[in-house]
Amino acid sequence: MSAPFSPSEVWFLLSRIPAGCVVTYGQLADMTGAPGYARVVGNILKQLPAGSDLPWHRVINCKGRISFPEGSARYDSQKRRLELEGVMVVSGKINLKAHQWHGE
Repeated sequence: MSAPFSPSEVWFLLSRIPAGCVVTYGQLADMTGAPGYARVVGNILKQLPAGSDLPWHRVINCKGRISFPEGSARYDSQKRRLELEGVMVVSGKINLKAHQWHGE
């Protein structure tokens, strides 16, 4: 499924997510005006340019969880980065009410 938005639109929104906050893949798709394209957003994030300093770690799934397999190096990296920003990950879950960014 090709997206009705460009990777640069997702990257721009990603750059605006404040430290200590998270968004879901679906939220980023919604913010681009393309609800239902959460998987495309995920694929765009997988292809971030090498050495990018965009805060990819602030994007989680709609259940408030890190999408990487628990215990994997990527899971541990994302969890560590979130915790350094004050985002608590309890039993693999992030409290969306406390940490979700709504684009304000």
